[in-house]
Amino acid sequence: MTATREQDTDDAPGPVTARRPGGRTARTRTRILEATLHLVARDGIAALRYEEVAELAGVHKTSVYRNWPDREELVNAALLQYAGSVELEDTGDLRHDLVDYLVGLAGLLSTTTGRAMQRAIQDAGENPDVALPVNRIFEQRLARLQQVVDHAVARGELPPVDGYFLAEMLTGPVHLYVSRGLRPFTRTEAERITDVVLAGLRHTAG
Repeated sequence: MTATREQDTDDAPGPVTARRPGGRTARTRTRILEATLHLVARDGIAALRYEEVAELAGVHKTSVYRNWPDREELVNAALLQYAGSVELEDTGDLRHDLVDYLVGLAGLLSTTTGRAMQRAIQDAGENPDVALPVNRIFEQRLARLQQVVDHAVARGELPPVDGYFLAEMLTGPVHLYVSRGLRPFTRTEAERITDVVLAGLRHTAG
């Protein structure tokens, strides 16, 4: 990301003209959100400073304040813009789909976006404003998982199960693997986790 400062259209003197979608203002906002995500991933939300965001984005600090006068609003916008999602397929083979999902999740958690989300999750318990976008992102993912699980239940692959419980059992180990970084998370680990969780659910059913 370049640190060269570009004067925003909003800051430029002269008559106001219509802005084209995707023009300089949009590019400025994009750089600000990318810089915010990077800094949250590195330092956390509490340490976020507008001066650093502006410097990393290569814009004037006033541009950051003008678009997002509240720090939590800025963080929320960055999280929602770049939260990313791991595609959960519904091929009719639940085990295969869940293994693919865990491998994709591990890849996402290793990115700047993933690290920023981890920081936001840690702060969400103490900051209701940050909790809102975090909860929205996870609710969307949970709804998709529940849909896939319900289809598997209808096929007889799995006893009825709450999607939230299943998500916690499956993704918890992935978060630990990635955050500790002691060994790489491979497809073998994803298969082991999936097999243990699914076997446990089937064994305890009824």
